[in-house]
Amino acid sequence: MTIERKIGMLFRMNEETWMRHSNPWSVITRNTVTPMLVLAFWSRVWIGGYSLIAIALSLIWVYVNPRIFSPPKSTDNWASKGVFGERMWLNRDKIPVPEYHKKLPNILSIISGIGFIFVVWGVYALEIWPVLFGGAIQFTGKLWFIDRMVWLYEDMKHLPEYDKFRH
Repeated sequence: MTIERKIGMLFRMNEETWMRHSNPWSVITRNTVTPMLVLAFWSRVWIGGYSLIAIALSLIWVYVNPRIFSPPKSTDNWASKGVFGERMWLNRDKIPVPEYHKKLPNILSIISGIGFIFVVWGVYALEIWPVLFGGAIQFTGKLWFIDRMVWLYEDMKHLPEYDKFRH
């Protein structure tokens, strides 16, 4: 089982949730997670212990975001294809992905993770430059990852196992 599938299970992502998450609004607003968490943790300076409420609300948003949007009317868009490609990537231990898709998504996830380390360090130290620098690295890695997932989707959408993604 892939680590990504384990994370998906942690978030209780089922077929319906994944279809809702393929709504472009879900994908776009998912990019608010890191800034919300940064503000929530940074708010400890301004509102002290009440920052725990902001942190809790941000974590709830992480869970709720893929669920609040309806399934898209059309999946013929970059965001939906990225989500479907991500599902194919999660499933790569069962249905292998083409060889040329195997390395870069892992590298991009590592790049995104390195960016997040800078973000955490900046929030902890209350230094804005590591937050901005790390956020730029994280978003670049994540958006490039999604773009690679679109490519993966386009290369694998013809497989009968993935008929459910087309509508």
